[in-house]
Amino acid sequence: MDIRLKRAYDEAAPDDGFRALIDGLWPRGVSREQAAIDAWLKELAPSPGLRRWFGHDPAHWRRFRSRYRSQLRSQARSRALEQLAERARQGPLTLIYAARDTEHNNAVVVAELLRQRLEGEGKGRR
Repeated sequence: MDIRLKRAYDEAAPDDGFRALIDGLWPRGVSREQAAIDAWLKELAPSPGLRRWFGHDPAHWRRFRSRYRSQLRSQARSRALEQLAERARQGPLTLIYAARDTEHNNAVVVAELLRQRLEGEGKGRR
């Protein structure tokens, strides 16, 4: 399982594998060619209200993470997570996000959920 996180403003690399943008808004100043995105999964973005409330304020991180995880339980979002899990089973998966903060953003939460899901599958097979 190789799940990576990368800012949309960082250069794409051949070893990124499948690159999925998981923001609701396209990153400013980044062309589609430059982004080298394989899929734009807008449905995995936090709701606009949650995104605005969070404002990438680390003081809100714990509550944001909890609220966002709740949002990711919806049927449409759960299907999109399963699509990403399937990609991760096949090879490297890079979650693309635009936030400046590399530790407090939606991609961190999505990666946590994917790793938990895939690790749980591995334990069930033993």
